[in-house]
Amino acid sequence: MNKILFSHSYFLRFDPKQWSIGQPYAPLGTIYAASLMREHGYEVSLFDTMFVADPHEVEPVLDSSRPNFFVSYDDGFNYLTKMCLTNMREAAFDMFKMAKARGCTVIVSSSDSTDRYVEYLNAGADYVLIGEAEQTLLELTNHIKAGGTDVTHIAGVSYLDTDGKAKKTMPRPVLKDLDSLPLPAWDLVDIAPYRDSWLKNAGYFSINMGTTRGCPFKCNWCAKPIYGNRYNSRSPQNVIKELKMLKEHFPVDHIWFCDDIFGLKPGWVMEFAELMQQENLRTRFKIQSRADLLVEQDQVDALARAGCENVWIGAESGSQKILDAMDKGTTIDQIHVATKAMKNAGIKPSFFIQFGYPGEDKTDIAKTINMINELLPFEIGISVSYPLPGTVFYDRVKADLKKKTNWTDSDEMALMFSNTFPPSYYKQLHKYVHKNYHMHLAKNSLVKLLKEPQCMSINSVKKALSVLYYTPATFIERLKLNQLEKA
Repeated sequence: MNKILFSHSYFLRFDPKQWSIGQPYAPLGTIYAASLMREHGYEVSLFDTMFVADPHEVEPVLDSSRPNFFVSYDDGFNYLTKMCLTNMREAAFDMFKMAKARGCTVIVSSSDSTDRYVEYLNAGADYVLIGEAEQTLLELTNHIKAGGTDVTHIAGVSYLDTDGKAKKTMPRPVLKDLDSLPLPAWDLVDIAPYRDSWLKNAGYFSINMGTTRGCPFKCNWCAKPIYGNRYNSRSPQNVIKELKMLKEHFPVDHIWFCDDIFGLKPGWVMEFAELMQQENLRTRFKIQSRADLLVEQDQVDALARAGCENVWIGAESGSQKILDAMDKGTTIDQIHVATKAMKNAGIKPSFFIQFGYPGEDKTDIAKTINMINELLPFEIGISVSYPLPGTVFYDRVKADLKKKTNWTDSDEMALMFSNTFPPSYYKQLHKYVHKNYHMHLAKNSLVKLLKEPQCMSINSVKKALSVLYYTPATFIERLKLNQLEKA
């Protein structure tokens, strides 16, 4: 009872938008768990579903490795797994059946299974781990290996009792000392297809790292089934240790620090920047943060010194009314100040934008579009409000969530509740805002070219001339939007 085959439920091929983008990240949460189990004497292997075309590809792996435990452990650091897409859930259920048919004990950890543990247990999982799961997994497998069957004393477990009823044990506290975990088992990952995909689609190779777990802020649409509102951080020294290991083993060009909130702990960013410089580890990286954390220029300058080139912030809306309705805790002014501070430091600010929050009207939408046009972030990511269990937002709209409660893939963009406009309007709004954004980028490039012709390059000319495409394209998308608005 010592062999564990780890897997996860994110199949890149089942998510057409992400497959076409071709910038995948390895399942970091999965290899964290695998590393801990190996440290405690288990023989671990990984069936990585990232590039797999069919869940049945797990069968020969199960037959050859003959594991005692099949552990589907999702990467909770990746927002794509937090979206709980139905394509991935169904593929996971298929793998459970195949593992069960071969006598494996099936254990699951994910955001979706934490929310829907009854469905997962009925689909073949023996145990679903609720919340942060490394320590729960270790305690559970040790107990089973020793012949134990009663798991009621193990915190953070759900299971079916002898009557077939789903039960949950007491919650497990989150881990505070993140430095106590071993570094992720990167040796289990076949890195070649990741690197090839990145080089083909982006021209460089990026790897993911996590420095923190959780988020203490209370945006009322944000689901936190794994860590709740707790926030714990690795030490800068521990992060530097992993970064040095990655650079020694892989030709890393870029790091995505996949924390929900990077460097929230006071003084952390300053110390990290100093260590990066001392170790001569300056590496390009991107992070996620908040506007209110980036209004101080010295904090932003420290990020720049460390090598940060891109910061994604949850701008969400250009309407203060909507930000307040979301319990976002940020202001429009902070978005403006933070964007200016990042540009001053040579960092590219990028915005997450969310349309369709209850109460949003045409005026609020116009304010958001105007904010994008004025601030011209480096990139924008647009979504529509997506209710997930355990949130205040979900409770507000759950009466509308009848037949459909999850998207099939990340590009579905379905508005699943009644709002100011019909779902078709928001799909067209997504197209229009992107075209409009690129038109304003092109106009800005044209103005720069006219003011500074000495800085002319092939790339700058191409950007400026793209105004000839985006201007009529934006006009056409606006006409379509107007038609849907009237309808």
